[in-house]
Amino acid sequence: MTTSLPHQADPHALDPTDGPLTVEELRLASRNHALPLEALGSDVTPAGLHYVVVHFDIPTIDAGQWRLRLGGAVRRPLELTLDAIRTRPRSTIPVTLECAGNGRALLRPRPVSQPWLLGGVGTAEWTGTPLAPLLEEAGLDADAVELVFTGADHGIQGDEEHDYARSLPVGDTSGAGVLLAYEMNGQPLPPQHGYPLRLVVPGWYGMTSVKWLTSIEAVTRPFDGFQQRVAYRRQRDAEDPGEPVSRMRVRSLLIPPGIPDFFTRRRVLRPGSTLLRGRAWSGHGTVERVEVGIDGQWLDARLHPPAGPFAWHGWSLEWDARPGDHELACRATDTTGEAQPFAQAWNHQGMANNAVQRLVVTVRG
Repeated sequence: MTTSLPHQADPHALDPTDGPLTVEELRLASRNHALPLEALGSDVTPAGLHYVVVHFDIPTIDAGQWRLRLGGAVRRPLELTLDAIRTRPRSTIPVTLECAGNGRALLRPRPVSQPWLLGGVGTAEWTGTPLAPLLEEAGLDADAVELVFTGADHGIQGDEEHDYARSLPVGDTSGAGVLLAYEMNGQPLPPQHGYPLRLVVPGWYGMTSVKWLTSIEAVTRPFDGFQQRVAYRRQRDAEDPGEPVSRMRVRSLLIPPGIPDFFTRRRVLRPGSTLLRGRAWSGHGTVERVEVGIDGQWLDARLHPPAGPFAWHGWSLEWDARPGDHELACRATDTTGEAQPFAQAWNHQGMANNAVQRLVVTVRG
């Protein structure tokens, strides 16, 4: 089906009036790692290409000395070695994870933090043991409302010194696919991805999947640590307490066709039949439609089956590329009826962005 929908100048072109990146942003960008968009062509992202966020320092952990402690509001506190965890029932699940700040650097004015463009995403095959049986073994108290997951990474943010920690409501911790993972794509977790053990929570933005996991604590009141109370919230301004970020909003990305200019990354391709491809995902329901915009005319793409219930879909569309400059775009809709917006609503931390991706390409004869 062809539909005429909004067409505009490329909103993802960086605005020089917004000012250069700060030195602090450059330091963050050099430490963290985005997915190169051409890697969207793989169903499973190689570990070295999967996006990475490290809030503080990557901990150096001796797996032989490491222990996972599960306590708090439970009847039978547990302390487990890595070997003990590896002997428990094993599951391998492809899961798409996206950073909650993905796309932040495209907002105007630009929120100053990790300057993600569009590459804060990846899909890996995570292997570990399901969390739910472990919670059953520990026996949650009836008044437990959340589980707090704490990692070994320690530092200062917002003038607060703390271990990185996030919580989940008890009802969200026993769902299918919630894993204590010790392998990524069939290999032990790389240090930057949480060795020796991390949490993987399908459907939620990546900040929930705590790395370098050291403890799980059942609590009877909502957790108010910095990463829950202050960070990862959609705020109108700095004074607004905001709303917490949770599940990934529906999104699609286009694999840039053709070849790039080294400095500008502007895409150049030859005329003729061109297969446009990309990926789409959602943390609410599943993706049921992807549309591709070509100079403002929108066509339904072919949607390919995902590798698993928590992994992204591939999509494709044949395009007869004619000489000239063209704007390409893609837009996904999920089974809840949510579709990507054509323009992103600004928020103070630059969270949960999912605006339609637009890419200007040049077709040369």
